[in-house]
Amino acid sequence: MFENADMITQEITVNGKKFNLRLTDQSIMDARRLKALYHAAYEDPESFEEVSSAISNTINQLATSVEPEVSDSDLDGIIQAIMKVVEEKSKEIAEAKNKPETSRKTTKSKGKTSKTTKKPKK
Repeated sequence: MFENADMITQEITVNGKKFNLRLTDQSIMDARRLKALYHAAYEDPESFEEVSSAISNTINQLATSVEPEVSDSDLDGIIQAIMKVVEEKSKEIAEAKNKPETSRKTTKSKGKTSKTTKKPKK
């Protein structure tokens, strides 16, 4: 999950139209859920009927995170753009977590400067 991600806003363009995307923790979870549902339907085509309702509900829920209201003709592009933004933000956060922080500390008594590496919090 995105740490302290109360809301991420981003402008996206789909079919030549500009939309304002507001990603909250809930919509990020919805995007990840949709990805898992797509994967499940792909892996087991016989289960598609079972998951199609959940896919439809999740798509409609994700569409509410965009303004102005999304038309049916733009819906597929909007969902793809949302999935892409969530994926990019997830990668950015993962890279930031994996990159160790370095800082310098000065010890007055010995007059030396040493580097310390902080381990990322899990």
